[in-house]
Amino acid sequence: MKLIIHGGFFSESSTNPETKVAKQSALERIIKDSYEYLKSHSAVETVVYAVSLLENDELFNAGTGSQIQSDGKIRMSAAIMNGDTQKMSGVINIEEVKNPVQVAQLLMQYDDRVLGGSGATRFARLHGFPAFSTEIPQRRVEYEGKCKAQGTGTVGCVALDSSNKIAVATSTGGKGFEIPGRISDSATVAGNYANAFCGVSLTGVGEDIVSNATAAKIVTRVTDGFSLQDAFSKTFSELKPYDGFAGAIAIDDHGNMWHQDSHPSMVFASFDGENFEVFQ
Repeated sequence: MKLIIHGGFFSESSTNPETKVAKQSALERIIKDSYEYLKSHSAVETVVYAVSLLENDELFNAGTGSQIQSDGKIRMSAAIMNGDTQKMSGVINIEEVKNPVQVAQLLMQYDDRVLGGSGATRFARLHGFPAFSTEIPQRRVEYEGKCKAQGTGTVGCVALDSSNKIAVATSTGGKGFEIPGRISDSATVAGNYANAFCGVSLTGVGEDIVSNATAAKIVTRVTDGFSLQDAFSKTFSELKPYDGFAGAIAIDDHGNMWHQDSHPSMVFASFDGENFEVFQ
């Protein structure tokens, strides 16, 4: 069993040592808690569990702590993908839901598995997700002061379970100050993709990631026989012509884990039951 999570790119933690330490501690707590959960649950269940914990932590830009858009509202996106069944489900620009990834999980049971905007929010309400404000005071101060974020905050998880099944989940609170209706990579196959051979979750600038079809490319290359490292190297080289801003985490069906970013530094942690790694 293997587990890897990311918490987006550096933000205020790049200049605030206390925030950096807090994020490192949060990642360690979340990945170890999630690994214990993985021992008795499937990869799909575990990625939702781990991403929910990340969404609940206001240090990260997903769920509670999400960025505010240009019209003063918060809209979030999340997706999961089951590598075994090849089913993906997600929500785009959902509002006032504590855990968007859990709505994405519920949608896995439906034929219409990706919902956006008011339709996604309405679906959540109809299925027992109460209205919940994910705004924190810091985001309101940033918004009122027109302090634009870097737009590189997303959380994600890839898991390999005891049955050698792979799953991935990704969630984002957006880049901040975006035009309402903007769609990021997180609920697309560019930012969140898995099959029986590999699972990948992305963070970074959504437009760059979509232009490169990053997650789907990496998984396809591993499926076609590339090593995980070589699949990353080839795919990230294709970001260079336009200086694409991206970071990715992955696990393949042999239990290999890999991470890479095009611009330092992505926040991530990995754990295999014995070896723990965290970076910020």
